[in-house]
Amino acid sequence: MHVIDSDSEDELPPGWEEKSTEDGNVYFVNTCNNKIQWTHPRTGCKKVIPKELPFGWTKMVDEDGKTVYLQHETGNKTYIDPRLAFAREEKKHIHDFRQRFDSSSTAFQVLHGVDLSGKFALITGCNAGIGYETAKSLARHGCSVVLANRNMEATEAAIKQIVKETNASEDNLKAVHLDLSSLQSVKQCAAAVKAIFASNLDMLILNAAIFGYGFEETEDRIDRTLQVNHLSHLYLTLLLEPLLKSGSRVIFVSSESHRMANLKNVFVNQDLACPKDWYSSMTAYNNSKLYNVVTAKVLSGEWKHKRIAVNSLHPGNMVSTNLSKSWWLYRLLFFLVRPFTKSLQQAAATTVYVATAAELEGVTGLYFNNCFYCEDSALARDEEIAKAVFSISLKMIVERMGPTDIKMYLDKYCMNEHR
Repeated sequence: MHVIDSDSEDELPPGWEEKSTEDGNVYFVNTCNNKIQWTHPRTGCKKVIPKELPFGWTKMVDEDGKTVYLQHETGNKTYIDPRLAFAREEKKHIHDFRQRFDSSSTAFQVLHGVDLSGKFALITGCNAGIGYETAKSLARHGCSVVLANRNMEATEAAIKQIVKETNASEDNLKAVHLDLSSLQSVKQCAAAVKAIFASNLDMLILNAAIFGYGFEETEDRIDRTLQVNHLSHLYLTLLLEPLLKSGSRVIFVSSESHRMANLKNVFVNQDLACPKDWYSSMTAYNNSKLYNVVTAKVLSGEWKHKRIAVNSLHPGNMVSTNLSKSWWLYRLLFFLVRPFTKSLQQAAATTVYVATAAELEGVTGLYFNNCFYCEDSALARDEEIAKAVFSISLKMIVERMGPTDIKMYLDKYCMNEHR
């Protein structure tokens, strides 16, 4: 068996070395007695490394017949298998993983060494802000990205800027029109995406949101904040389900604001919107973010058997984005707190982590903050509230678009209606 010598970045006892076989297994050598074992001498755990080389690396054979690795960006060569730098403990339980990143980590750091070539992602609300940084970060590592936005001119400009900043191939970046204030536009967007992705969609990132709007009805007679932040994203997700396969990941970008949701009188009229007589733009936003979390939980249960992961997350507190553009007071507040908040690259880190991290394979139904899972609110953990939100959401969609696209969910969650 040909082996590749390598030094591990883990803390090993004196006299121990970490090595890899040609086929990618990790083992440990005690240099004092030349004994070999497959478990870490300190933790007792087995370790695994990625099947593919890190992004930007190529394996070759030198003149002496030895395996050598080339890093294209720097031109450096090494006999050490670069995958060892990304070795991780083999999980005994699906949630057994350590926190590798935190609030200061950037999306680029999260993706260090990750090759996304051959992966496909769709991101909503990504011509600026956190969504743009998410799209840029994924594209930089070879991912094909569809940018779904309302303003197509701004989207085309964003694509050109991504190519300029990352040297990503423009062929891997597509723009598709999506107006989340129109359920008909959502349906047209889904049809366009299905034409682009004939086979599968690896990442569906539901990032778009609005904030600070007063009560304002859309063409579908739905409160704008509720429809843009929640209902249209749910409809888009259900329409794109045929593209989601085993290993696909769906990410609802929510907010810590979901903890301040107020559901008083919300279920009375069966439409989830805050009643007009006590409408608050802040409450409408908070509630929509709660709906994101519970929707992710319901869908995670529905699709777990298909190995489609559905999670939600908080990107960062008071991040300076276009989200605050609707009212001058919010713009002033965001300006004042800007020195104490995350950069856009840091804010995109949790989204990118949940969408790509190898240790999250099979992890579903969780809420993440600062690149690690945490407990969501008591309301978000209430299964009856989750079922009510999902059921009412389906009814609202059917009343406007008919039952055809989501019939299987109607039969389960609204079986007494729409038969």
